[in-house]
Amino acid sequence: MKQFTLRTRTDLIEAVAYYGFLPFFANEIEGLSVEEMTPTRLWFTEISGPWEWKGPVISEGNCVYGKFFDKKAGFVSNQWFPDFANIRRDGYDFDARFEDGLATHNDQYLYNLIASKHSMLSKDAKILGGYMKPRNAGKDDWKPRKGFDTTITRLQMQCYIITSNFEYETGKNGQPYGWGIARYATPEAYLGKSFGKKVYYRTVDASRKRILKHLRSVLPDTETVYLERLIG
Repeated sequence: MKQFTLRTRTDLIEAVAYYGFLPFFANEIEGLSVEEMTPTRLWFTEISGPWEWKGPVISEGNCVYGKFFDKKAGFVSNQWFPDFANIRRDGYDFDARFEDGLATHNDQYLYNLIASKHSMLSKDAKILGGYMKPRNAGKDDWKPRKGFDTTITRLQMQCYIITSNFEYETGKNGQPYGWGIARYATPEAYLGKSFGKKVYYRTVDASRKRILKHLRSVLPDTETVYLERLIG
């Protein structure tokens, strides 16, 4: 396994391009994570580190980001994402999945909400979708819709929704602060026609074999069972 030390976002972009699949957090494939590749001094300090790199890497790195790996976040390069999405979707576009009873009404509701826009910040999706109370709502005229976190995670695991950026609140001085707010989009909206043409181009089995071949080449010492779990 080739070793990367991530000191800059350029290093991270190169690692994602090389592996094709890079979870953000440590997992059962030892060493294959942003967490393990990044020096401790770059976490939660005044120095720019992985948390700050995520948005720029998404926009500059020819990759997508989302909760793809055991309900936890990570990167997938654009080269491999269509085959990855084909596998996770089991060959279904969302409408066909819902019509076959494989997606819930809650899934459909949130998917359609995000798909109706080019992209949506998570806080806007929560408010417009009724998951979060609007500021002007009275005490008695609002009841929350439940399950946002569970549903958005499932839609990302199935590759129907991705995180297309992270945006920050700004203070009176114009400086960003706090945690980045996720912006969600469908891959079809974010990646465009090229993704739409490729995602169902192969059979699910052919996509799986293609990705496994690649992963065996970059992770030759990793047992196949762990590679298969990574793919999902």
